[in-house]
Amino acid sequence: MQRIGMVIKLNADKIDEYKRLHANAWPDVLDMIKKCNIQNYTIFLREPENLLFSYYEYTGDDYEADQAKMAADPKTQEWWSVCMPCQKPLDTAKEGEWWVEMEDVFHLA
Repeated sequence: MQRIGMVIKLNADKIDEYKRLHANAWPDVLDMIKKCNIQNYTIFLREPENLLFSYYEYTGDDYEADQAKMAADPKTQEWWSVCMPCQKPLDTAKEGEWWVEMEDVFHLA
């Protein structure tokens, strides 16, 4: 199992919309997340900085292939198209990078 942590900014004027979207996440998108070997997926919000932190556990054997499978899914692409306007990459994100992966420095099981 691989633990993944990522961070991105949330636009202040989109906080309520983002919360509403995720309170009613689309079943097809949730199913695709599971089909791509992701479990225990959680998104946290830190205000007033408006930072989103996501955590999930990857249980598959080929992370890149599962991520590509998810990215190719039309329903997931549609979901991202409504969520992405709420988000803003960190100033330190690389070209083309959206959610930025974080280093796993400590874990207590």
